[in-house]
Amino acid sequence: MKTPLPTDEEGVHVPDGQSDTVPLEPISEQAEGDVVPEPGRPAWDSKLQYVLAQVGFSVGLGNVWRFPYLCHQNGGGAFLLLYVLLLMLVGVPLFFLELAAGQSVRQGSIGVWKHIAPRLAGIGYSSCMVCFYVALYYNVIIAWSLFYLGNSFQSPLPWEQCPIYSNFTVQECSRTSPTTYFWFREALDITDSIDQTGQFNPIMTGSLMAAWVIVCLAMIKGIKSSAKVMYFSSVFPYIVLLCFLMRGLLLDGASEGISYMFYPKLQIWGEVQVWRQAATQVFFALGLGFGSVIAYSSYNPPNNNCHRDALMVSVINLLTSVLASLVVFAVLGFRAKSMAMACVLRNVGLLTEMSAMGSTQHLPLPWASGSDPGSVSLREYRQWFQQYGAQIGSGITDCSLEEEMNQGVEGTGLAFIAFTEAMVLFPASPFWSMLFFLMLLNLGLSTMFGTMQGILTPLSDNFHLLRRHKTLLTVASCILGFLIGLLFTQRSGNYFVTMFDDYSATLPLIIVVVFETFAVSWIYGADRFLDDIEVMLQWRPPVVYKYLWQFVCLLAMVGLLGASLLRMFFKWPTYTAWNQSMASEKVLPYPGWALALLSLLILLACLPLPVLYIHTHLRRCLGSQGGPLEAGLSHRDTYVKCETDEPAAAQQLIPLEEEQEAGRASFLSLGAEHYRLLPQKDLVEEDIEEDTGV
Repeated sequence: MKTPLPTDEEGVHVPDGQSDTVPLEPISEQAEGDVVPEPGRPAWDSKLQYVLAQVGFSVGLGNVWRFPYLCHQNGGGAFLLLYVLLLMLVGVPLFFLELAAGQSVRQGSIGVWKHIAPRLAGIGYSSCMVCFYVALYYNVIIAWSLFYLGNSFQSPLPWEQCPIYSNFTVQECSRTSPTTYFWFREALDITDSIDQTGQFNPIMTGSLMAAWVIVCLAMIKGIKSSAKVMYFSSVFPYIVLLCFLMRGLLLDGASEGISYMFYPKLQIWGEVQVWRQAATQVFFALGLGFGSVIAYSSYNPPNNNCHRDALMVSVINLLTSVLASLVVFAVLGFRAKSMAMACVLRNVGLLTEMSAMGSTQHLPLPWASGSDPGSVSLREYRQWFQQYGAQIGSGITDCSLEEEMNQGVEGTGLAFIAFTEAMVLFPASPFWSMLFFLMLLNLGLSTMFGTMQGILTPLSDNFHLLRRHKTLLTVASCILGFLIGLLFTQRSGNYFVTMFDDYSATLPLIIVVVFETFAVSWIYGADRFLDDIEVMLQWRPPVVYKYLWQFVCLLAMVGLLGASLLRMFFKWPTYTAWNQSMASEKVLPYPGWALALLSLLILLACLPLPVLYIHTHLRRCLGSQGGPLEAGLSHRDTYVKCETDEPAAAQQLIPLEEEQEAGRASFLSLGAEHYRLLPQKDLVEEDIEEDTGV
């Protein structure tokens, strides 16, 4: 039975900017997975709750609309094999690293990296900055899902047909498709370029406010409230995906779509761009660098098997991506087959008219004499067109299943255009539309909860004032997020979402993970880190992790960073804009002010790393030259050992004892030893050797 959690007022006051670690309860006689929270810190009610939270964060919208696109564009089955290879060699070791660090130190990202490498404490602050960037635009996608979900309760669906005014079909819609028109004009009311700013979309503004209210209510009580929501938001998408898979496999064209996706093209393994995209997808699929993985694992008991969790969550994430890909390409295959057959019927109709006029007497027709022209199959028509199409003229076109599959299969184009167009063809289309957008809403919310934990947990752990007012911190963060998020509810807001998604978060996150890997494997020491995990789990992970962290993961992340930088510098950043007069998309370069904004965002996210490094270095120099001793202390120097079997009043603080092995300091206590912060005044007379973390 869990002991009640003390209120914040019962905690021990520590100065802002320092972690407030309190004595750990003994963990003997404690079964693995049982949650015995340390006083003053909340904990998961069960192991299932924690796993659902980690899975909910890592499995997001990218699994549904990014992974299938990359798999389709980069060699199908060959890309899938490459993805699995990088997941095992890079993704799982780094995911395990973050899980173990959070569970060991039992702090958010700021406290963890202060403890592991005090001079690189800026890693945690950079993680918080990037989480905030992602939360800003990710909630806009949730707002879009809310808007479409609300419009799904109509029959027929509002994007099923082009609007008609004064007996005339809207020209912009007639030039494209009803679903494309509804997305760009009715939902976004989009401008022709990113330069046309300042005009707000009231519908999307209201939807964004509703999205932030939902997030705030779910997060307001910390993990206790968000974890309960996870039971639904993490499980429901799998139910919907299975329903769509069973329905999709019964559709005409589903087999063509699935085989088209997984057709292997092994030659892509020689392309650097494909390796970069696969590594980036692994990186984002597991949520590395956000600090959310660390935050969630920090609420675990110290003996939780985080190694098994890393393997389990990674495999679930992979299987979810494959499941989503099967669903997406089964439905897209049906859509493409329907479009291609509509093209065949249209061309056959034209050929019938031309045959009646006698203009095709010298050519055979795609249907046999005396048979029904409407019975021509797609394969028969394509064979006929390849032989005689060039002799007919420009009025008769090819009908390619592949070209239809290539249209709108990435990102918002997949979810809000291609998939909605396919669902229009389903029987009971409003029901399937409601299920689909409710699934997107839940996928977005579960990831959003983890992203917010990556902000709130480190701040509340590291600053006592914020810890005492968690509710106010949560509400204030959501209000600030909504106000800044108004940038994305302009008519040009979709272009800013693309800009933030493509550039503002990617580069800082990669830099964060590079420094995380370097801090653990070379500054703190990979052997030392494995020693700490052994103390925590009572068994030692395989030594292969040491070499993966030190060489494979670090070199892979540095290579990904270099490839991303080269891509940014040698290829002018562009975005896809909607041209209203042409009723089509057009690739445009970002203007100079947008690139300046991008550079500022990236700089602000990375700035804590050098600033705090210089700050810590100067404090240590001042301390070594006779300045205030506190300036030379690292985060680990403030921990002391105490005997918990003595009365509290009789307990005396004892300085940190030197480890039996020279130069080794562990995260956790051994046996029944516990740690708490040593008041700074008790260290003034004590000569403490400078701790560089090496």
